Amino acid sequence: MNNPHTLPMQLRVMLMLVLSLLIHSNATAQQVKVNVDLAKLDAYYEQALKDWNVPGMAIAIVKDDSVIFAKGYGVQNNQTGGPVDANTIFGIASNTKAYTAAALGILVDQGKIKWEDKVTTYLPYLKLYDPYVTENLTIEDLLCHRVGFKTYSGDLLWYNTTYSRPEILQRVRYLEPAYGFRNGYGYSNLMFIAAGEVIETVSGQKWESFIKEHFFQPLGMTRSYTSVNDLNGAGNVASPHGFDAKGKPYVTTFTAWDNWNPAAGIFTSVNQDAQWLRLQLNRGTYKGKRIFSEDASRNMWTAHNPFPVSKQSETVTPSTHFSAAGLGWMLDDYEGRKVVAHGGGHEGMNSRTVLVPEENLGMVIFTNSMSSIMAPIASYTLDQFFGIVNGRDWSRFALEAHKAAKQANSNKEPEKKVRKSKPTMELTAYAGTYNSQLYGNATVTIQNGQLVLQLVPAPALGGTLTYWQHDIFNLSWKNNFALLTPTNVRFLTGEDGKIAEMRLDANNPDFHFDELKFVKVN
Repeated sequence: MNNPHTLPMQLRVMLMLVLSLLIHSNATAQQVKVNVDLAKLDAYYEQALKDWNVPGMAIAIVKDDSVIFAKGYGVQNNQTGGPVDANTIFGIASNTKAYTAAALGILVDQGKIKWEDKVTTYLPYLKLYDPYVTENLTIEDLLCHRVGFKTYSGDLLWYNTTYSRPEILQRVRYLEPAYGFRNGYGYSNLMFIAAGEVIETVSGQKWESFIKEHFFQPLGMTRSYTSVNDLNGAGNVASPHGFDAKGKPYVTTFTAWDNWNPAAGIFTSVNQDAQWLRLQLNRGTYKGKRIFSEDASRNMWTAHNPFPVSKQSETVTPSTHFSAAGLGWMLDDYEGRKVVAHGGGHEGMNSRTVLVPEENLGMVIFTNSMSSIMAPIASYTLDQFFGIVNGRDWSRFALEAHKAAKQANSNKEPEKKVRKSKPTMELTAYAGTYNSQLYGNATVTIQNGQLVLQLVPAPALGGTLTYWQHDIFNLSWKNNFALLTPTNVRFLTGEDGKIAEMRLDANNPDFHFDELKFVKVN
């Protein structure tokens, strides 16, 4: 079935303004002197959960090397219930990237690699769109989104496919650049997959084993995992939720995308991840034990890829003067403090990590929803710790922006269908095998008098085609995945008048179906 995505692209652009702004049943506080009303924060989080219609959420705050707040809100599953607490497991998605960067930092500390090493030294099979870029790509380049790809380019290579990590990377050569090498910004999951492969090549350990040995074990993160498959029998695990056409959350399921784990594969709780915050804020030391060096910490928190602060961001937060990508982190400033942060978006779960090093302050926010609740409550929390008087109600501000963008999107006139339109050819003319150099094969078959599309590398991706107009068919996805949006399949004719190519058209903020470019081969 077609499933309307939680946020259209226009809406996400507006809400990214807020994202860039940073930031057991009762909250727990250790013996740390904090001039913040934690009960006030607790009430704010509770109200925000209701206002945003989020099933469940958990938050932990670390201050001066102590966990001063850790609490869960709402339910694990909006059908079966189950309270969320500070030990409930969530998928942290791209917050995993900081773990991968730190793992490489450990290898640098051990003298096994250098940040500026050429990636081809370790992954000779990795080739990019240009020989110069291939030969000069460094480990640092992998971690700061400056390779040349547009944001999320190539992500369909891992999404529900059977491709291994090396197989994914061997197909990267077919991705086209959107800007010059090291001359722009495009968020790249694929380059973090490559970073994970560097870790395996150099250490002799799978990325999963390296993360468990060097982080989970010394930090006491005994209920933290590196695969959906590890969650079987774990207990106290939040269920992912998408949003239906009316904006109501519905339960979906996790898929074991182990091929993307170095980019987004960790599952943990806020109590467990709070130990990771302590390690980060102590610049690589945890309870007196050195895990990675201060030099590695500083390099990860250095602005390796600066990008402009938009006019809209300046208007909303005049105190923000710079934005940049570090190594596995995003950097900016807010109210005179440097903020080190990252977000995470899984299918049915969103999360955020925020660090303010000079305040020895950090927080992590996990949700089982695809909303953007994390950013505004992170910003509100920072305001409270920074002592901002009469500050903005960030949750209400972001929610109003959300509603305005949604309304603007709904006011757009849909494309009208030509009356009495019908296919220009018999269904057999559309059937066949189509090949994308980047992606692999797709098949179109006739079943029970109807065309059926199947993306061969991704057995879960496909569905029935219903004619719309002009050799365009509506695709009804056979699986109601939360990251899939309404999609059309468009057939193109060649010079001989026969069907020669196929395109998938989708206004999807997460996946570039237009990159696939299928050509009919039989």
